[in-house]
Amino acid sequence: MNITLQMIHTKLIIRLGLLVAFVMVILSCNPDDKQQVTTKNNLVWQDEFAVDGAPDSLIWGADIGNGDAEGIPGWGNGERQYYTDRPENMVVENGVLKITALKESFQGSDYTSARILTKGKYQKKFGRFEARIKLPWGQGLWPAFWMLGDDNNGAQAWPQIGEIDIMEYRGQEPTIVHGSMHGPGYSGGQAVTKQYDLITDRLDTDFHVYGIEWGPGYVNYYVDDVLYNQITREDVSGDWVFDDNEFYIIMNLAVGGTFVGAPGLNTVYPQTMYVDYVRVYE
Repeated sequence: MNITLQMIHTKLIIRLGLLVAFVMVILSCNPDDKQQVTTKNNLVWQDEFAVDGAPDSLIWGADIGNGDAEGIPGWGNGERQYYTDRPENMVVENGVLKITALKESFQGSDYTSARILTKGKYQKKFGRFEARIKLPWGQGLWPAFWMLGDDNNGAQAWPQIGEIDIMEYRGQEPTIVHGSMHGPGYSGGQAVTKQYDLITDRLDTDFHVYGIEWGPGYVNYYVDDVLYNQITREDVSGDWVFDDNEFYIIMNLAVGGTFVGAPGLNTVYPQTMYVDYVRVYE
């Protein structure tokens, strides 16, 4: 081999080594590194909470009570709060929706809070669903941004209707968020789920964007610009029930329950879930 060929050979080895190193860096990226995940960017529905007072009744309804009237005491999860539509528990102020949990004796419960939903007002199949939220902090707090499938006027029941939990959070774990799916054969404690640890920040000290991109046979989960989970038809152990029906949006702040445990004795109240906006794209 002459000197020229040796030089070419050496350069090729160096370039190949650099390429391998580059690939290894990409594969070892910290999960907090930003990724471009948006594929659905045509805004089709939104609530920017621009008008002070009660949430817009053309968009949102409210669940009231402790679940007894629905035949699911504790809302089926051992929750301790009584949901109301009082401004003490749900109000729009200065461009932000505030869902507030209070420690108070009310209708036989020791806590009050709120749960709003778009059932019968806005329902959609497929799209990008996202909300910018600042979460509360404390043992036993359970805020959530999630979706349920249409129940066909009561003809279908959970979990056959399907549930997509875009964001669930344990108040005692202020850096970790959970994304899950429930359906027939994989509901409750057997839900298909994954958690994301922010690591570099806390979820109760600033706003973050929580969302999904949902299409036929898949749901992608993200926090801010980080895609951290994909659940597909192949990942569930029962029927995939997410391609058939429209789903509606729910936002709530529970106190206690199977997911978070009993409320903490040292948790300070009031605790508030702040929602800057909710948006849907296709």
